[in-house]
Amino acid sequence: MDVKVHELLNQQINKEFYSAYLYLDFSNYFKAKGLDGFANWYMVQAQEERDHAMLFYTYLQNENMPVTLDAIAKPDKVFDSHMAVLQAGLEHEQYVTSLINDIYGAAYDVRDFRTMQFLDWFVKEQGEEETNANDLISKMELFGADPKSLYMLNQELAARVYSAPSLVL
Repeated sequence: MDVKVHELLNQQINKEFYSAYLYLDFSNYFKAKGLDGFANWYMVQAQEERDHAMLFYTYLQNENMPVTLDAIAKPDKVFDSHMAVLQAGLEHEQYVTSLINDIYGAAYDVRDFRTMQFLDWFVKEQGEEETNANDLISKMELFGADPKSLYMLNQELAARVYSAPSLVL
């Protein structure tokens, strides 16, 4: 495996674990505000991100490449509104999309088709993640100012359950 591709894949493990920490922090914010449904939604997001990290980890191991685990940075943002959390979530997903695209580009440059095929799932997943984040913002814009509607949105988000990724390595 190309040195740069290996380095980027290894870094992505840490980035995905950071994403899980970030979403746990978002979950904590909403739990403290009494919005258990929103807290649940971000708890599920955290589980997904943890599994994404493990997919990168397993891929490198399956390719007989060393894995180096780095320290996970502490999320450091303080939010002053529910919408600020949701917008930070969208911005973070856009950032992760850029990271996946960078790895894909590096793999493309060296004709690493196996890594490109592995990343195809993540490209699709990031499209879904950005759509979900945008949809949540739209719903908050529509319903967030009305307490009854916010309650119903919270109930909708409480129903979300975790399902493991279907990517086979």
